[in-house]
Amino acid sequence: MNAMVKAEGVHKSFGQIEVLKGIDLEVAPREVFCLIGPSGSGKSTFLRCINHLEKISAGRLYVDGELVGYRQKGDRLYELKDSEVALKRRDIGMVFQRFNLFPHMTAVENVMEAPVQVKGETRATARARALQLLDQVGLGDKAGNYPSQLSGGQQQRVAIARALAMDPKLMLFDEPTSALDPELVGDVLDVMRQLAEDGMTMVVVTHEMGFAREVGDALVFMDDGVVVESGHPRDVLTNPQHDRTKSFLSKVL
Repeated sequence: MNAMVKAEGVHKSFGQIEVLKGIDLEVAPREVFCLIGPSGSGKSTFLRCINHLEKISAGRLYVDGELVGYRQKGDRLYELKDSEVALKRRDIGMVFQRFNLFPHMTAVENVMEAPVQVKGETRATARARALQLLDQVGLGDKAGNYPSQLSGGQQQRVAIARALAMDPKLMLFDEPTSALDPELVGDVLDVMRQLAEDGMTMVVVTHEMGFAREVGDALVFMDDGVVVESGHPRDVLTNPQHDRTKSFLSKVL
């Protein structure tokens, strides 16, 4: 069975600064894969490479057995056209730190927009599905509210529903709770827990160690653009082997 995500020697540089220095990892289908590490360690950059929001500088990155952003002919890689990249990106949902909702649209309109515009669904079909998804994230009663009328946690749950509306095979979460007030974090994590139980493959950049321990199937600690340590979340968090991991966890746990 193909890995859902496979990175082989992935490098990423911004000018002279090398942010990813050879990342090798695999995410199995239905797995909740957590990335932890200090700010600036390359976690979010790696996440953005998975759906080609950032182009990798070297290496290979596959999603569901297909190269991300390129096709291979012989030994050479050819970059895909933007339209081809966009087509593949439809299969990958992404939830950012900031919710990025359209302020002039209600919650239900935010969720139904992409299926209508990108997949060509009828507004009626998209709306019915959007209402169902808002219900799923506990916001069935907020469908007609605008983002400004919702708390941060509610906006983030709308953003999750919006990503799910495209029926992705993979969900990427970039520190989805870090911009939220502490009392709003739980509702968002509950939605993510439910997704995990439903079998969604998820790659989660997070500072929520409790979530990683309870829900994660695999965990990677990154620092300075490399994978320092990886394993089952409970093992890494309770018995880290590497000094850098120990030092980081002593500050956050």
